[in-house]
Amino acid sequence: MFAIVEAAGWPIYFLILASAIALGLIIERSIALRSNSVAPPTLLDEVIKELKQRGVSEGMLTKLAKSSPLGCIFAAGLKNIKSTPEVMKESVEEAGRAVSHDLERFLTTLGTIASISPLLGLFGTVVGMIEIFGSQTAVGNTPAVLAHGISVALYNTAFGLIVAIPSMIAYRHFRSKVDSLTIEMEQQAVKLVEIVHGQRIG
Repeated sequence: MFAIVEAAGWPIYFLILASAIALGLIIERSIALRSNSVAPPTLLDEVIKELKQRGVSEGMLTKLAKSSPLGCIFAAGLKNIKSTPEVMKESVEEAGRAVSHDLERFLTTLGTIASISPLLGLFGTVVGMIEIFGSQTAVGNTPAVLAHGISVALYNTAFGLIVAIPSMIAYRHFRSKVDSLTIEMEQQAVKLVEIVHGQRIG
């Protein structure tokens, strides 16, 4: 592995840094965007049950807001439980936008890495080509410098694509995941508002 890095030249270090950041973000988002932790499937039933038994309390709202992103949306709505359904829905929508923004955290960075990695590879290719042309002398080519220039050009191009392709796949996957979770949380929150105000049977 070290021999490949050495053959690829100094431009490869930018791509190694980009790949390390991308890997860290992919692992972090994979953990953070698990459906069960973002929008627990049983949370709505548990909240309705507690509302019927004990009603809304400050302790319940605090616990609910800390439990999960969906719980945070529910807590925002239940703070306005005595208001009209419209006011309650507005508070839910505001909390939903904030939660959605949090779920999208780091995705811009991941998308940027996916976009610039081929450019970093191209930069390495240009550096390699410069070395190749720099090896031209009045006598002829210097084989060692020529070979090194080709290595720099090819390895950087390949590594740029190796970093970019998984990063782009992960970025698209997480964007779709965030959109799905956002829609699911909106539906759950609207259902809670309608049940609280007697517009729907739980």
